[in-house]
Amino acid sequence: MPVVVVESPAKAKTINKYLGDDFTVLASFGHVRDLPPKDGSVDPDADFDMRWEVASDSKKHLKAIRDALATDDALILATDPDREGEAISWHLLEALAPALKKGKSVSRVTFNAITKAAVTEAMARPREIDRDLVDAYLARRALDYLVGFNLSPVLWRKLPGAKSAGRVQSVTLRLIVEREMEIEAFRAREYWSVHSRLATPAGDEYDATLVSLAGSKLDRFDLADAEKARLALSAIASRDLSVSSVTAKPATRNPWPPFMTSTLQQEASRKLGMGAKACMSTAQRLYEAGLITYMRTDGIDMAPEAVMAARDAIRDRFGANYVPKSPRMYKNKAKNAQEAHECIRPTEMSLSPDQLKISEKDQRALYGLIWKRTLASQMEAARLERTAVEIESPDGQVGLRATGQVMLFDGFLAIYDQGRDDDDAEDSARLPQIAEGEAARLVPGAFRAEMEKAVASDADGAPADLPTETDSLLSAADFAAAARQHHTQPPPRYTEATLVKKMEELGIGRPSTYASIVTTIQDREYVRKDKNRLLPEDKGRLVTAFLTRYFPRYVSYDFTANLESELDDISSGNRAYREVLRRFWRDFSAALDGTSELRISEVLTAIDEALAPHLYPPREDGGDPRECPLCGKGRLHLKTARSGGAFIGCGNYPECRFTRPLSAPDGEEAVGDRVLGQDGGDDISLKVGRFGPYVQRGEATEEVPKPPRASIPKGWDAGSLDLDRALQLLALPRPIGPHPEDGELVEASIGRYGPYVKHGSKYANLPDVDEVFTIGMNRAVEVLAQKQLRGRAAAAAPLKELGEHPEGGAISVMNGRYGPYVKWEKVNATLPRDLEPADITLERALELIAAKRAKSPAKKAAKKPATKKATAEKKPAAKKTAAKKPAAKKTADKKTAAKKPAAKAKKASDAEDGGAAE
Repeated sequence: MPVVVVESPAKAKTINKYLGDDFTVLASFGHVRDLPPKDGSVDPDADFDMRWEVASDSKKHLKAIRDALATDDALILATDPDREGEAISWHLLEALAPALKKGKSVSRVTFNAITKAAVTEAMARPREIDRDLVDAYLARRALDYLVGFNLSPVLWRKLPGAKSAGRVQSVTLRLIVEREMEIEAFRAREYWSVHSRLATPAGDEYDATLVSLAGSKLDRFDLADAEKARLALSAIASRDLSVSSVTAKPATRNPWPPFMTSTLQQEASRKLGMGAKACMSTAQRLYEAGLITYMRTDGIDMAPEAVMAARDAIRDRFGANYVPKSPRMYKNKAKNAQEAHECIRPTEMSLSPDQLKISEKDQRALYGLIWKRTLASQMEAARLERTAVEIESPDGQVGLRATGQVMLFDGFLAIYDQGRDDDDAEDSARLPQIAEGEAARLVPGAFRAEMEKAVASDADGAPADLPTETDSLLSAADFAAAARQHHTQPPPRYTEATLVKKMEELGIGRPSTYASIVTTIQDREYVRKDKNRLLPEDKGRLVTAFLTRYFPRYVSYDFTANLESELDDISSGNRAYREVLRRFWRDFSAALDGTSELRISEVLTAIDEALAPHLYPPREDGGDPRECPLCGKGRLHLKTARSGGAFIGCGNYPECRFTRPLSAPDGEEAVGDRVLGQDGGDDISLKVGRFGPYVQRGEATEEVPKPPRASIPKGWDAGSLDLDRALQLLALPRPIGPHPEDGELVEASIGRYGPYVKHGSKYANLPDVDEVFTIGMNRAVEVLAQKQLRGRAAAAAPLKELGEHPEGGAISVMNGRYGPYVKWEKVNATLPRDLEPADITLERALELIAAKRAKSPAKKAAKKPATKKATAEKKPAAKKTAAKKPAAKKTADKKTAAKKPAAKAKKASDAEDGGAAE
């Protein structure tokens, strides 16, 4: 009975259903080996030899496979059909080598969809492991390791607060930072557009826009101010107008190609509000259920049998006129495509979303998006008629244009229309019947309602005698024409979807890495998401400035794209992976050596200069933007706090304690030492310390070396703090009163983790800092009771049932006192912060449970005797070299100290740049 190995239990369950009892299908639970988190795992001096180790939670999975192979002669590796899947199969083969020496056969099979036909066909066409794909994986893994382990420690030493750098992660962060700097440097430019409402001789109305004035075509900024707009309005109002030409042209709109990874993530973001990570997690579940083809792909071509199935489904649902005469063929336009795969499509074209037997709302929505896009890609084009009407005055001084379109046949638009990231919608206005040479009469009062609305927004209601202009809208005397004010807009901030699109355009990253890269820069707190837009944090700005100053080549878009091309060349067998690594390491190690003598002060000065346009924008009065606004003597400089944050401070410290945030130079009030007032004979002062602003009662003396102090809560503006607020802070904790049940005091205060109420040893968080100063007993008892109820409900009501554990017993997602967790039997595994309970799969839950079991106290205790025994056996050998003990100990200590940063560097490179399977 052959043993078939796949990555996940869900995939194993589906495949086992197709193969039947003649096969044993087991899951490896992703990668079974990884590079150990220590120096030397990739050794450049040994021609980049890589030292792998089996993960602790993978040992039992390997044992299950070995046990099955003891009675079976054939091993079939059926992992995913991409570079990462090939690597997992290679790792399995290497780890299982001792169990395969007795003449057992090993084969590799791949399928793009988990359907009975695809799996059966793959089993009939086995092959060997593709060594070129494995080499491409090894090169990518080695590069990510070398960058993570060598560049991240440089950041830690030279830039306090920085967490990590990555080969593609840092380039992606640069995109976001540079876009933000474009927005900050942007200066809006005013311009006006002029519109009129016209009528045909039959009385049908239509809108037209001024396109020429004084016999010349108008460019965008020709009407640069209100005065020029008024002249244009007067020119229209004082002339008769007639239609000089009517042009109707047929037009077609062709459908978009089917989805690949990047376009799926973009549309899921636009239409479903899904982030890249959530999109790929949902697609993974659809793939494992056999509903869609493989979801990590650069390909947009479709299998011939799938094309024919799509055409049949279109004919059945919409009719023969929606099916083009010949199938549509799509060619990949990506600069660098990964291994050629089919597009992302449904495995069964006739299965519509309403027929889907899935209760998960996000899976149903994403499947519907894929199904509609796939069918639309094989449908007839939409046919339109676009009409342009030119209107002129007899003297040729004024020219207007009206445009519109008529849908003659909707074609693919009957099922799907792609979303847009900006407002570039075509003019779809319908025009009445208009004849060349006919009069075009201005319609009095056409823009009266718009003017009333504009006036009402400036005042409390429109006056009886309506004016003909506001700050942003002008109108002719009879409201038949209007001029609207506009301002140019800065480039928009990236969303996850537009960021992935930009990465794809530049050729950086690959389908298997987009989601993990976008997630990593947010987890590192380099970027935050606000209203679905990505904004750089101060740490992200500093890291980008540091890397572009000292490692410009390695955050270059072209360099990163070229390196991706070389990795693709390895996968196609056109390059040797060790040669790529040698060339990269030669230059990279030299760049690292160049930073060894850098002092932190030098780094801060260089970054201060690089970020100067952002940190010190020109002042309206023309003064020195670096002059301290508090003391007027010192100059402003970039400083870093021990906590890792950055701020702008006065160079005249400690005489002047002015500070302001790094990311908000405009509109900030000066913050420095000042007396807010007096209370009981004591000065109440606002001061700025190494950890930020705080208030203090009195001054430090020999009798009172540490006077009462209170930090300014997060979200409060220190510059506008007054005496009353300061006294409220200094009075904390605030007693609310005795608890009605036991009489014990209930207090409210602000702690390390924010505002809270306290009853004895029980704490409950408050949602708002201001509530600390207003909360009463009823509300406090309610908050404490809710906290207690949440703790009880965690053991009673599962948030989600995931299924059965392979060893028996149900697996559930629970809500506990310290957050959501996965529960199986007596094992409770906490969910990572970035994983929502609704997004967790059975596969991920099994991984968390396995990791928790591996760390259990029982296992650790079992290992201790073995450690003692090993130590005891080594004692005689130690006696022989007793004279050398001090030197040996010193060397060991040095080695241990040197390796500590490496462990952190491993964390810095984890989940980065596609180093592990998603």
